[in-house]
Amino acid sequence: MSDTGEHEVEHEITVRAPRGEVYRLLADVTNWPRIFPPSVHVQCLERTGGSERIQIWATANGEPKNWTSRRELDPQAMRIEFTQEVTAPPVAAMSGTWILEEGSARDTRLRLLHRFRAAGDDPAALDWIVQAVDSNSRSELASLKANIELATMAADRTMSFTDSVTVDGAAKDLYEFVHEAQLWSERLPHVADVRLTEATPGLQKLWMRTLSKDGGTHTTESVRVCFPYRNIVYKQTTLPALMSLHTGYWAFTEDDEGVVTAISQHTVTIRTENIAAVLGPGADLEQARRFVRGALGANSRATLGHAKAYAETRR
Repeated sequence: MSDTGEHEVEHEITVRAPRGEVYRLLADVTNWPRIFPPSVHVQCLERTGGSERIQIWATANGEPKNWTSRRELDPQAMRIEFTQEVTAPPVAAMSGTWILEEGSARDTRLRLLHRFRAAGDDPAALDWIVQAVDSNSRSELASLKANIELATMAADRTMSFTDSVTVDGAAKDLYEFVHEAQLWSERLPHVADVRLTEATPGLQKLWMRTLSKDGGTHTTESVRVCFPYRNIVYKQTTLPALMSLHTGYWAFTEDDEGVVTAISQHTVTIRTENIAAVLGPGADLEQARRFVRGALGANSRATLGHAKAYAETRR
């Protein structure tokens, strides 16, 4: 600990991926929902040279939260500095550094440094922060390693796709239909049951039981970030057996000619170890990709169709 009461700890892990690729995934915050399990959505608020101010929406102890941080990016040195703008008690200050070093020809040594102070320099509070940082860092690095390796070595398991409709109505009404997900069991035939909470305006937690074509059901949970009346971004936190990642967004736009469009986008990573259990012996990755695309696309198109009807009746 320094004379100022600042404490520093370090954790590290070896990632089986090239250093430049690891840096790219960390530096571009749009990748974070793929590589950091708690991250739901991250956007850059300001950028000047290598300095950024970013807003992060993520889960903490199962609950959705959001905060802002500042970053300094140094691609030559392969370092990223970060500082939380606002901290929560008992933390008085929190900053840190990602340092990427060459391992073997295919490996990256990823070091994560944290520097922090406890409110009032309280020893008990400092002990709590040390334990929390240690636990979170170990978990975060293990998940980061797995997800970066998956992103760089198994790209064929991940796919993105969209469905869309044009609407003779208002983008605001389309947004309203998707935002009011607590009504989906009444409005959408493929939704059997739904619960939605919104403790913080614009930050939703959605639980849903969905009907499948064979008459079965599956349960999902998502965190959604809502930007009236433009889009709703989400990440599933409880997933069906065939997926290890599912993020997406709903977007509502009006072009210069007044044409209103609603879009549903999905990014999915297939959980290959569950393919046989879900689709039967002999099923392969390509079959799993088609199955997921078909199932998610069918639900999206159904939702878009009902949203279109809702908006057009309100003209």
